[in-house]
Amino acid sequence: MYEIFLGALADSATDALTDSAAMIPLLLIIYIGIELIEYKYGNKIREGIQKAGAAGPAIGAVSGSFPQCGVSVVTTCLYTQRLVTIGTLLAVYLSTSDEAIPIILSQPDKASILVPLIATKIIIAVVAGYSIDVVFRKSNAKTLAHIEAFASGTDDKSHCHETIVEETGCCGHDLSSSAKKFDPRQIFFHPMIHTAKVFAFIFGVSLLINLVFSGMGDDTIANLFTGHAFFQPFLAALIGLIPNCAASVAITELYLKGAITYGAVIAGLCASGGLGLLVLFRVEKERKNVYLIVALLFSVSVFAGLVIQYL
Repeated sequence: MYEIFLGALADSATDALTDSAAMIPLLLIIYIGIELIEYKYGNKIREGIQKAGAAGPAIGAVSGSFPQCGVSVVTTCLYTQRLVTIGTLLAVYLSTSDEAIPIILSQPDKASILVPLIATKIIIAVVAGYSIDVVFRKSNAKTLAHIEAFASGTDDKSHCHETIVEETGCCGHDLSSSAKKFDPRQIFFHPMIHTAKVFAFIFGVSLLINLVFSGMGDDTIANLFTGHAFFQPFLAALIGLIPNCAASVAITELYLKGAITYGAVIAGLCASGGLGLLVLFRVEKERKNVYLIVALLFSVSVFAGLVIQYL
């Protein structure tokens, strides 16, 4: 029995390592490209969200779909200083996919699902963002007035907004690099570290999936997930709320390997606000707002996942 387990473990590890290692070159190229875009356009994206005002949910949804952690972190900082509406913040969170897009792009045979997935999440983010802003229109009125005062230079001088670009992203890299001189360490070293981290996550998830499929069999797994499809969006959304890129890696890999439904992957990735949620818990002073935002994010994600699943 022990020898059988060791054999299954060796086979699963070999398959997982082979599949994961094949993704490294493309992942590295993709992350370097993302870093260059963030370096050149990061501040413009931030300023666009900051100046959006009532149009924030649409701009936030499109900006959040860009595959890097900076947008959710910066938008969270803007929200904590009441420079974006709650609907804009939720739109960014809902459209953020964390590591899903690079992982899909690194597997060319899966690339056909990318556009529908991004489009679906943007639509959900826009609809939910504007709906939430309508519900919270009274509190948003103060935020919109603050945004206008900040943009016109008539904001209260006691308000300190310098921390907007002081937060760091994943692996500790600077989110305000576009405001500084070109730093090769930021552009190339961070993608290398991030690629290594994501590779480790992918390998770990793939190994676990391979072991489960090997031990239980494809038919048993298929029946297990099909029989509990209704609960998948709930579980995926809970995993997505974990403020770590491992969550989006796991959700994406489970979908690509056929273990969860399309509705579940949408629910999980919509709830995956990345490091933005971590910053929200750390910076937002009104705790009730934190719990409200998390509850809204989870509820919208699950609802959208269930609707898609049963359409």
